[in-house]
Amino acid sequence: MHDLCTPIPALELEYKMSGQTPARLKKGWNQRLPAETLRKDLIDIHPTASSFKIILDKVKHHAKKIMNDAFDYEKQKLDKSHKVPDLKVGDLAPVSTLNLNDIKFPNKLNDSYIEPFVSFASHGTNAVQV
Repeated sequence: MHDLCTPIPALELEYKMSGQTPARLKKGWNQRLPAETLRKDLIDIHPTASSFKIILDKVKHHAKKIMNDAFDYEKQKLDKSHKVPDLKVGDLAPVSTLNLNDIKFPNKLNDSYIEPFVSFASHGTNAVQV
């Protein structure tokens, strides 16, 4: 069984004198840091670290592409189904009961909208003050 406490003073002395971690002094890069922190000017980067960084960059690029495609798809779906109401000040606007929390009845017994109210002010294209 190995004694793990014996080399600790030597490692602490090495760290205090150089200001670098032992892994950076031995290999030229710190194993626990993200792949973006690898220095480009090092000649002897370990091949697995280099290929890991390349793979990590490809994964990040692919994830960004997938997220952008998903956002575009959702925006197209919303644009097809969403109709912008043409409400003006003074028009009658029905009020949705979806976000009213003070109604104690079950949701299926509630009306979707309550009686239309006169709109006093317009707040954007989809909201009015009643």
